[in-house]
Amino acid sequence: MLKLFRRKAREEKATSDTAPPEAPPAVTQPPAEAGAQPTKRRRRGSRGGRNRRKPAAARTDATKDEAPAKKAEQAARSERKPAPKPRGGRQQQRRRQPPRRPPLPKAKRELLVSVDVGEQRVAVIEDGRPAEVYLERPERRSIAGNIYKGTVDNVLPGMEAAFVEIGLEKNGFLYVDEIVTPELEGRRQGRKIQDLLKRGQEVMVQAVKDPMKSKGARLTTEISLPGRFVVYVPSGEGLGVSRRLEDDERNRLRDIVKEIAPKQGGVIVRTAAEGASAEDVERDLLFLQKLWKSIEANAAKSKAPALVYQEAELPLRVTRDLFTDDFEKAVVDHDLTYKRIVGYLRKTSPHMVDRVIRHREKTPLFEQTGVDDAIRSTLSRRVDLPSGGYLVFDYAEAFTVIDVNTGRFVGSRSKSSGARLEDTITANNLEAVKEVVHQLRLRDIGGIIVIDFIDMANPKNRATVEGALKAELERDRTKTYVVEISPLGLVEMTRQNVTEGPREILTAKCPTCGGDGIVLSTHSAAIDAERRVRAVAAGAKRGVEAFRVELEEHVAAHLIGPGASRLAEIERLAKKRFFLEGKTGVPLDHFNVAAEGKLADIAPKAPVAEGAEIRLELVEVGLHDVNAGMGKLDGLSVCVADAAKMIGKKVKVRVERVLDGTAYATLVQPATARADGAPITAEAEAEKPTRAPRKKAAEAPNAQPEAQKEPEAEKEPEAETEPEAEAEAPADETPAEPKPKKRTRRGSRGGRGRKRKPAAAAVENGRPEEAPAVATIHVPSPDLGKDGEASAEGEQPVKKKRTRRGSRGGRNRRKKPAAAKAEPGA
Repeated sequence: MLKLFRRKAREEKATSDTAPPEAPPAVTQPPAEAGAQPTKRRRRGSRGGRNRRKPAAARTDATKDEAPAKKAEQAARSERKPAPKPRGGRQQQRRRQPPRRPPLPKAKRELLVSVDVGEQRVAVIEDGRPAEVYLERPERRSIAGNIYKGTVDNVLPGMEAAFVEIGLEKNGFLYVDEIVTPELEGRRQGRKIQDLLKRGQEVMVQAVKDPMKSKGARLTTEISLPGRFVVYVPSGEGLGVSRRLEDDERNRLRDIVKEIAPKQGGVIVRTAAEGASAEDVERDLLFLQKLWKSIEANAAKSKAPALVYQEAELPLRVTRDLFTDDFEKAVVDHDLTYKRIVGYLRKTSPHMVDRVIRHREKTPLFEQTGVDDAIRSTLSRRVDLPSGGYLVFDYAEAFTVIDVNTGRFVGSRSKSSGARLEDTITANNLEAVKEVVHQLRLRDIGGIIVIDFIDMANPKNRATVEGALKAELERDRTKTYVVEISPLGLVEMTRQNVTEGPREILTAKCPTCGGDGIVLSTHSAAIDAERRVRAVAAGAKRGVEAFRVELEEHVAAHLIGPGASRLAEIERLAKKRFFLEGKTGVPLDHFNVAAEGKLADIAPKAPVAEGAEIRLELVEVGLHDVNAGMGKLDGLSVCVADAAKMIGKKVKVRVERVLDGTAYATLVQPATARADGAPITAEAEAEKPTRAPRKKAAEAPNAQPEAQKEPEAEKEPEAETEPEAEAEAPADETPAEPKPKKRTRRGSRGGRGRKRKPAAAAVENGRPEEAPAVATIHVPSPDLGKDGEASAEGEQPVKKKRTRRGSRGGRNRRKKPAAAKAEPGA
């Protein structure tokens, strides 16, 4: 709001300083007739909107009233003159200016060239570290830049493209926008591929991208010939200068090219032309024009499909494109290649000849400079960072994913440091930015790239990491495009992919996994072999008792198990015997039934029988089972389960199975007894018998469980007191009606299975209480009642009151004696 007020104040001040504009002529409304009601003004858009039709009478009156006002307003508008728009205003700003790429950051750069019989290698060194590596082999030479005379093999209107046969294994792909001819110049939009090309038509094309994976080469009809300083486009028009150069240098080179511009074709000035004279640029352009004439003559006499022009070899091509004034030197270890590079530079850049050095030391050039190690590192999936973090590269068909991880990096370890988790993550991401860009250049990764930085909550930190990535990418000569970082820390970017990188040249698809990077595990192969073995046993002929089966050695070891326990279980279920033989050098899924028949015919001969107990000295750990111990018995290998800790000792073992060349045994006395605190298993607990549920009292009234029977000592007072209480009652009196039974909550005071008192049970059933079988009359002792006096006088301690055990109905609760109910004198 403060900015708005300041702006209004400035506008008012500016208005007061300038002369007031001429007031437009006043528009007078005609006076309303007497007695006429004023028309109600409605909001636009309400009750019908702008195009709502009015009644005829109202429409006539409104037209008469508004006609003079409209004429006066139109006259005032005609007198106003529109203000002239300044040049270079808003419309001119809408034109998108191509971004200018800043010059490469300053660094100490060197060019290394190594040539072998079967491979040519070129490396770019920046500040003593390999930054870019280019590999080329005779059988996989790059075709980018080659010119072919091809034949249109197929036109696909649905894809707006055509496939052109150029003499390679796969046809080239020609998109409709890449079809450029002088007669079609200026009208590329809206063209149909079927109107431009026909099947069987001969066309001259140039490869702009090598064949990769399942895709063929990318082609174009707009042929360009690159030179040292300029690029000549025979079918193009206009002039262009590299945007990496400064403005003054660009203007100087543009003036030079205008003077020597050819009558036909276009010219693009390269970054290497910085500081070049007009003679050097003109010499380079004349050479390219002469080369084009030779290509046209060769194409006229060639029969399609044919290679008309082949691009230079890798060392000369890199020297032409990269070896500029910002390189300190170029080191070459091959005589012929050295002469070619020097000869080329003498014609194009004589001042650069002295920077080319011949390597003559005994140590190989790439080994001495560490380039060999850098090339091998491109095959690794993980790249470590100096602070402890690391990067992980995953290559997919659609894109490449780079994952950033902190690893051992935990930030500052100082107690006085105020760094937080966000600061640690940002520092790790900023360190990863430099290594990510370095690996992109070293591995020559192209296409779509997704970088998974560690999540940052602060938008400023995300912007910092994004800016650092874009600044570091300025070192890369390859075209890149970066999308802003997402809240999840993902950065999407693209990098131009022209040729294959070191990883694609140095590696091939795995014959076992087919390039997926995963194979079937040994455990899975053993399970599959178990199913096949049981299937063979199920389909065996009558009389067949045993089989001899060949498996991969690791799979056979898993199927046999420790002490042949797993094999014994399989034989028990299949009711057949199996003698497994491990084979080396075969796939994991190898399965072959070598023989079948009677057990005596299939079983191998051995110096020991199955089930025998022998004493054996263990000498080494098992080959396929690290927990087993191995020994020898008359040339027979004996594998003892769980005996790895007893190497060097003699043990007593029991032979469980004898196979071809190996016997499997178990210890008669285990090395260590089972600990008391062994874990409880759910299976063992489930197999234990459970106690039957207690029967209810209603189902068995006369039966009393042993657990609920009270001790004899507790029953004696009850048995002695109840007859006495009955004796004191008059004989002629009828027993009083029992009080109604108090209803308690289920589960309280003893629960559903609580025993009732005998007296209450008898009354409830309508029969008198039965006397016990043997009545005992209790005679009170002479000192009865003296306990209270003694306690009052303090001569004896007060007897501790006995409390109920449990809560109201516990299992051992003592019942109140019947005599206690009838107090003396009642």
